[in-house]
Amino acid sequence: MPYDDHLTTARAELEAARRALQDELRNYPTPVSGCDAQYNHLIGLRGSITAALRALEAPRFVATPRTPDPLAGVESR
Repeated sequence: MPYDDHLTTARAELEAARRALQDELRNYPTPVSGCDAQYNHLIGLRGSITAALRALEAPRFVATPRTPDPLAGVESR
């Protein structure tokens, strides 16, 4: 299976997890206090899923001898 197919599957699974988590948060019993550990855990998981989806879409800088850091610019010869 090509790696693109795996990435597509990963995105779809993360989106499904995000929707399921949103449903769980939406249906969480009220009132929610600031010290509700389970609710806070769910909020943390939501952030992790969002970060993972962003990471899949973000371009990655790969250092080379001519561009040792992202701000070095592009050297042309």
